[in-house]
Amino acid sequence: MSVTEMFSHIQGFLSADQDIREEIRKVVQGLEQTAREILTLLQSVHQPSGFKEIPSKCAKARDLFCTVKTQIGDLKTKFPVEQYYRFHEHWRFVLQRLTFLAAFVVYLESENLVTREEVAQILGIEVVREKGFHLDIEDYLAGVLIMASELSRLAVNSVTAGDYNRPLRISNFINELDSGFRLLNLKNDPLRKRYDGLKYDVKKIEEVVYDLSIRGLAKESESSGDK
Repeated sequence: MSVTEMFSHIQGFLSADQDIREEIRKVVQGLEQTAREILTLLQSVHQPSGFKEIPSKCAKARDLFCTVKTQIGDLKTKFPVEQYYRFHEHWRFVLQRLTFLAAFVVYLESENLVTREEVAQILGIEVVREKGFHLDIEDYLAGVLIMASELSRLAVNSVTAGDYNRPLRISNFINELDSGFRLLNLKNDPLRKRYDGLKYDVKKIEEVVYDLSIRGLAKESESSGDK
């Protein structure tokens, strides 16, 4: 084989690879659009009247996750199953974003931390790597940390809306989350940087709770709740 033939052969592989990446990008763009729609829907819970709409907003978000399942099902067909990590960079960010949105919905519904298995079920993907398109542990953890930042914002807006007990519950949840992350030996640099942000979220929520305690609002709210 001549040098020219050799490089022509290599160009064939490069072109095929580029075609795969272009197909993946098209599907990922659709996923990003659906993620934006879910986020826009859930942002309304930060409004003063938004807490009353939490059940309906979560239900609509669940409906949109059905679209996500379909889109991910399409994405799975765009590359060889054994080459997940070769193309992972294309969907890593949106998968973390969707994990955050799934975690936020579950928290709003039950005030519990979503499991990796629950996220995988919501997105229509696997947990075990060997089974194909799956939710990587680090992508799951990144999504959970994004949710923590959203909850710190929710704690502040809860006070504005006159819900003085919610920041206390968020504080307890975030502190438990922080304790859980402290058990991990994070060697992934981007993930470790995100975890550093959790410390600021904890501090921000503690300041909200402290302010409520000083003003006696949390206590008043608890008393009215007992009545």
